[in-house]
Amino acid sequence: MVFVCDSPVEVLMKVYWGDPREKLCEAIDSIPLSCIIVGNRGLGKLKRAIMGSVSNYVVNNGSCAVTVVKHHE
Repeated sequence: MVFVCDSPVEVLMKVYWGDPREKLCEAIDSIPLSCIIVGNRGLGKLKRAIMGSVSNYVVNNGSCAVTVVKHHE
């Protein structure tokens, strides 16, 4: 897959402590971000129901575009 972009892309890395779901949504608003890419570990339905899904939470509560990249072995 090749992406062509007319403007430069800025990549930013920050470290936050706490619940990753809340901190990712907080970062989206405080930086502010135009998009975010998060990973998905590929948990089954039962584990995801018990542990919760960070990527699912960010997709539903984030205020910018969210791309979820699935885990690949």
